[in-house]
Amino acid sequence: MSLKRTLFVLLLLAVTAPLVPVAQAQDVSQRIEALEKRIETLEKTLAQRLSAIEQRLSQSGQPNAELERQAQTAYAEVTRLRNSGDYEQAKVKLADFIKKYGSTSTARRARKDVQELAVIGKAAPTDWGIEKWYQGEADVDLASDKPTLIVFWEVWCPHCKREVPKLEQVYSELKGEGLQMVGLTQITKSATEQKVEDFIEQQKVSYPMAKSKGATNSYFNVSGIPAAAMVKDGKIIWRGHPAQLSTAKLRDWM
Repeated sequence: MSLKRTLFVLLLLAVTAPLVPVAQAQDVSQRIEALEKRIETLEKTLAQRLSAIEQRLSQSGQPNAELERQAQTAYAEVTRLRNSGDYEQAKVKLADFIKKYGSTSTARRARKDVQELAVIGKAAPTDWGIEKWYQGEADVDLASDKPTLIVFWEVWCPHCKREVPKLEQVYSELKGEGLQMVGLTQITKSATEQKVEDFIEQQKVSYPMAKSKGATNSYFNVSGIPAAAMVKDGKIIWRGHPAQLSTAKLRDWM
């Protein structure tokens, strides 16, 4: 028996049994031998269980490198179709992608695409759930057929703090051509109306801003922010991240 195991057994004896007189040394030796056999049995059982777990994992459809590579290639095609504006074909390809590669890490990233593509083609809301306007109520008509960019954001979101002011330039360039733009916040987490008002003033955001109910976010399948949607002629024609937008892309929709 190794020194390490001998020390372990002796320690186990010390905490599980009273001190034994020297005269009973033979009995102690027998007990040590029995404990050593018990430890060996436990080690074998543990090894068998670990092996069984590894085998189950290998058979559970866990993605391998080749499957992941195929998933990335298939997802690139979905992205290409989406960027080209062929949303119906993108939906078909995405459904097939999820069916074939649903267990991959690429598929986990693609879940948001499923949500975003699902709302394209839906009718615009009849009730926008506006609770309060911070500015610009008279500058927008959400019931009209005009091209309208909706931006979902919160003042505590660092990415929103970057994207919301950047859209000011887009608004300045295109509002004269008929583009409407509205920023919607729900005032969640650490946000307050005062913080929103301060941010709008400090960042010199001039496009309409309002507080909305959560139902509006749900209608547009917003699960993360910032998010944006384009509405025109009473329908949702685009959903995505505001960073994907450009003046040229917006002009194509106007």
